[in-house]
Amino acid sequence: MIIRSPEPVTLVGASVTSGTDFDQALAVGSLLVAADGGAEIALSRGVVPDAVIGDFDSLADHVRERLPPDRLYHVPEQESTDFDKALRHIDAPLVLAVGFTGRRIDHELATYNALARHAGRRTIVIGGHDICFHLPAELELELPVGTRLSLFPLARMRCFSSGLTWPTEGLILDPIGRVGTSNSVASDTVVLRPDASGMLVILPRSALGSAIRALLG
Repeated sequence: MIIRSPEPVTLVGASVTSGTDFDQALAVGSLLVAADGGAEIALSRGVVPDAVIGDFDSLADHVRERLPPDRLYHVPEQESTDFDKALRHIDAPLVLAVGFTGRRIDHELATYNALARHAGRRTIVIGGHDICFHLPAELELELPVGTRLSLFPLARMRCFSSGLTWPTEGLILDPIGRVGTSNSVASDTVVLRPDASGMLVILPRSALGSAIRALLG
């Protein structure tokens, strides 16, 4: 384990990152980890990352020269993305990941794959319009009525729910069958309880605070 923190951690990648997303993530997770080329994004925002983790194939020389050598953690294997490499080396109650959506579709899909593969690492991927996280064994969310809530299974499973407009209890959800996109919140509190690992929850960007509170709770 490279990073151990009792507080949330911000993880920045090299994809599309708005200043708002970056600043809001840092306000919650002040310890900043960059996944390879994400170090350049951090430096462009005036922040030197506390650690840079990756295979360094996208870490430009002029960026590397600005980083303290003792903060560089080279993971040379090529079997996983830099997001995966960084995530599996962080031990924290929550990771806020920015800069991993909105560019290459294959990398973005691999990001969601890593969320499920490392289900024990509670992580919220923050995109330009939505957020996404892996659903733990049980979760209670407080959200405004009418909020869009999508469930996307990466494996065949069932998921108990209460507080949604269209209940999911009794349904078999499957990545190549029935999925749970575009549901909505029908009461102030939503309870979700999957019967297996591999369920992703997708919410509007405005629900970030609620998701943070629920996953830290």
